[in-house]
Amino acid sequence: MIRLGYKASAEQFGPNKLLEFSILAESLGYDSVFVSDHFQSWKHTGAHSPFSLAWLGVLGAKTSRVVMGTSVLTPTFRYHPSVVAQAFGTLGCMFPGRIILGAGTGESLNEVPATGIQWPEFKERFARFREALTLIRRLWREQRVSFEGEYYRTRHATIYDRPETPVPIYVAAAGAVVAKYAGRTAEGFICTSGKAPELYRDTLLPNVTAGLQAAGRSDGIDHMIEMKVSFDTDAARATEDTRHWAALALAPEQKTSVEDPLEMERLAGKLPASETAKRWIVSTDPEEHVERLREYVELGFRHLVFHAPGPDQERFLRLYAKEVLPRLRARFG
Repeated sequence: MIRLGYKASAEQFGPNKLLEFSILAESLGYDSVFVSDHFQSWKHTGAHSPFSLAWLGVLGAKTSRVVMGTSVLTPTFRYHPSVVAQAFGTLGCMFPGRIILGAGTGESLNEVPATGIQWPEFKERFARFREALTLIRRLWREQRVSFEGEYYRTRHATIYDRPETPVPIYVAAAGAVVAKYAGRTAEGFICTSGKAPELYRDTLLPNVTAGLQAAGRSDGIDHMIEMKVSFDTDAARATEDTRHWAALALAPEQKTSVEDPLEMERLAGKLPASETAKRWIVSTDPEEHVERLREYVELGFRHLVFHAPGPDQERFLRLYAKEVLPRLRARFG
């Protein structure tokens, strides 16, 4: 069965408005809500950055059905893995079967300003990530955990409040190495839309499968993708709305290594609307959206989380729920 979710963009909206949108998403039939976990936004002017873990607790209390999670949180620098284990243990107890820890290797934009560290190369970031997730899983399974890793240590640590079934961990990947790791160890795989088709077809998905096979796993994992969609009855508005997220059109190295929102805003501000719209499915036609989304579903993505760029999220949620979601469910189950 296909699952259709809403991306709560914490870089664009304050916590109260974001909560309103997400409660509305549940009432309109969306299946999940995933929130970004940013310390800073992609831009400085008019930006927001509410604390995702506090916000998820409120969302859980105000809703009854949607699956909730981070997309994504970095458990390696500004958070110690043991604190992440405690936080998601608590959320898992309060909202059983509804919480997902979506995790990734991070961006300097969020980690450097909060900690003052020197941003490390990918090799170290990935090593920290693997070690952090190993520690989190041990803390969810065992008591009095004494852990001596290369980067993290605990001494007789116990997470007292944790669900019987551990919270699923979804791993975000943009390349082959982490995609294979997701297949080996995670309950889900996360990526984002709008990149070259061969990245998904030839690199990401085959490596997830290779990881599953290497680990001898036959159960499969959730394939989740953040779908960048701009849908409106006004074509010009649908295109213009993408300008807020111009930073997503920057080169990957800029997005992971630039730590100053002002600099990110400056770089993104040079891009025309025609360039900022390239990562997005921009159309006024619901059938065109379904057809463009079909390409991802047929690749194997069965959990689509819709990220809309515009300021009027209520309008988007209602329009998409009325015009697009029923078509998707009718076509793909």
